[in-house]
Amino acid sequence: MQEDKKEVSVSDEIRLTQLVKCAGCAGKLKPALLDQALEGISWPDHENVIHTMGGHEDCGVYRIDETHALVQTTDFFTPVVDDPYIFGQIAAANALSDIYAMGAQPMSALNIVCYPEEFGPEILHEILAGGAAKAKEASCPILGGHSVNAPELKYGLAVTGKVEIRKIFYNRGAKPGDVLILTKALGTGILNTAVKRGKLGSGVYEELISNMIRLNKQAADIVHEFEVHAITDVTGFSLMGHGFEMSTSSRVDFEIDYSQLPILPGVFEAIEQGHVTRGDKTNREYTAGFFELGPTVPENISKILFDPQTSGGLLIAVHQRHAKELLNRLRDHYPIASIIGCCQTPKNPQKAGRIHVS
Repeated sequence: MQEDKKEVSVSDEIRLTQLVKCAGCAGKLKPALLDQALEGISWPDHENVIHTMGGHEDCGVYRIDETHALVQTTDFFTPVVDDPYIFGQIAAANALSDIYAMGAQPMSALNIVCYPEEFGPEILHEILAGGAAKAKEASCPILGGHSVNAPELKYGLAVTGKVEIRKIFYNRGAKPGDVLILTKALGTGILNTAVKRGKLGSGVYEELISNMIRLNKQAADIVHEFEVHAITDVTGFSLMGHGFEMSTSSRVDFEIDYSQLPILPGVFEAIEQGHVTRGDKTNREYTAGFFELGPTVPENISKILFDPQTSGGLLIAVHQRHAKELLNRLRDHYPIASIIGCCQTPKNPQKAGRIHVS
């Protein structure tokens, strides 16, 4: 006879991070494996499709008239924190970020839920309420969604946005001389690993949560006022992985000044304690042959560069004459936003897209 499953409620103080193998965007498929899986597939196409699956853009883009397009994305993942309401907020903010990276505004969203029924309704209620609160902040109605009974908890959104075609930002288009700005701090993957292991202090935890639940909405509004050439959001493939996609798509080299990287409090201590995700290895493999770390780059900085981010910031390539003014505007909403480097003419045109960190 099978034993009756115990229904679990929030009051039972379940640690959501202990119920999953990998936390947040650190659980993404290996990028090299994903590229291999996508290779050779003949995707259905249409004359109104502006962007197809062939690139590394943050959203798909579909023309709806002469001047406007829909942008669409899907993002969901396992818990990065134990509080279900905060997890819902983070997952929603992360999904909305792709829309903002394209310079668009979200129009509507659908919930995506994988949930073990034996946990009961209370935890799921809190997750959905957190997602709803963050979507409301983004002025993005949630129209419904889909759920399945699954052994591992996951939550996220499928989001549709709208944008003027002439105002779309892609991760290709960066030009030599452009300045690189990052809007949010790095180190979320490392700190989320410490959370999962119960080794993160409350003060550091609060900074981590504030970073992950902050929308990229204001940045998406501000960038339209400046000569910005390319944008991507920094998530599971790390600053180096997403930077690699931008640099190779744009056919420029990146020069990164590691001393200017915005880094969350507590990250260096967490690295010393061994809290590093598997994404550190897979992101290095993904970018192999296209990055060079200078001899003065410390090992702990190396781990931050390849750390998979959850609900990370926007990486923006802007004309150098607008860089300081854009940074000042961004800092009204993202105090830690920083100029982290610049774009250069490729030293080797046959292998454009290299990232040098010094």
